[in-house]
Formats: sequence, structure tokens, C-alpha cells
Amino acid sequence: MITIIDYGLGNVLAFANMYRRMDVQVGIGRTPEDIARATKLILPGVGAFDYAMDSFRQSGMHDVAVERVVRDGVPVLGICVGMQMMAQGSDEGEREGLGWVPGRVRKFDVDKLAQRTHLPHMGWNDVTPSRPSTLFQGLESEARFYFLHSYYFDCQDEADAIATAEYGARFACSVNHANVYGVQFHPEKSHDFGARLLKNFADI
Repeated sequence: MITIIDYGLGNVLAFANMYRRMDVQVGIGRTPEDIARATKLILPGVGAFDYAMDSFRQSGMHDVAVERVVRDGVPVLGICVGMQMMAQGSDEGEREGLGWVPGRVRKFDVDKLAQRTHLPHMGWNDVTPSRPSTLFQGLESEARFYFLHSYYFDCQDEADAIATAEYGARFACSVNHANVYGVQFHPEKSHDFGARLLKNFADI
């Protein structure tokens, strides 16, 4: 069963409703026991990096989620700040990240942005897979997703970046390291493209 981790950040009901419409078994995780029963996990997130990390750790689900992902190899999908939490750390804060994907979260260089309103990067943008991945099956061309962020994932190993977008410069907007997946955009706000990506994760 896909379990959406509800630690107070992210629209968990939007993900749950999308999966229910696809007839995919889904649950909302609010206790360590919920996480222990999961066969796949989704880690959503919005807001500041340190606040998200603190909220996750204080939820009581952090330790068992780490065990399931690191020890048991349970597939996990991070969304927006949920993806950023999978890094080793972020320029936005001082807390350590989960460290599931080697790399660090960086802020966009506003000097490279032509837009009058530099940040956040907000709205629809093209997403281009950079290597074959089940997560982007059927989304290899003309896929567009909704973004809302000012920071991006700087992968230590370029091979961990599985899709890119452009905002002033090209940046990794999706990562994959072993059983860990992440997307910077919001599939729950991205209509048919988002539904296809979430279904692809269910099929991993």
C-alpha cells in the first residue's frame, strides 16, 4: 500500500484522492505503525527546509521511515520540499537533511534570471527526462508540471538527476538514487501529467 506521510506539511488529501480515482490502494500515515505497514511511501513538503525537517522529526514517524527506506529498501517519492529533505542539507537552513540522495539544496542565482519577478519559480514549466526512468514512462516528451520553489537540488552525482527543467539555467527537477525518488514540482497540481507520474510511482 502507498502511504502518504502526514507530518503536518503538504496536501496529503490531494494525493490520496488522486490515487483513489485511479483505484490504487492508498493510506495516510500519521503513526509509526502506519509507516511500518507501508510498501511505498510519499513524503510531501512545503515551506522552509528547517521547519520541515523539525516537523518530520517531531512527528514520531522519522525514525521508522528511515528504517523502511534505508534498511528495507521501500520505494519513497519526495515532493517539493519533501525532495529537498532527501539531500544532505540546504542553503536555506542549518538542519541536516535525510541524506538519502547525495547532494545539497541550493538557491537559484537571481543574477541569471531574466524575469522581473525573480523568485519563487512559480507556474508551469517543461520537464525533460535526462535518462530512462519508470517514473517518467509516457512522459518522455511535452510533459509540463507546476512548480513553486526558490531552491533546487544540486546532485553530487549527475547520474542521480533523472529530469531537468530550465529557469535561468537548467536544473535537476527530479532525482533517483536506488529506491529513493524525488520531484521538485507538484504532481498533485499538474493534471494528467501529474496523475501519470503518480501512477508510474505506484507501478515501481
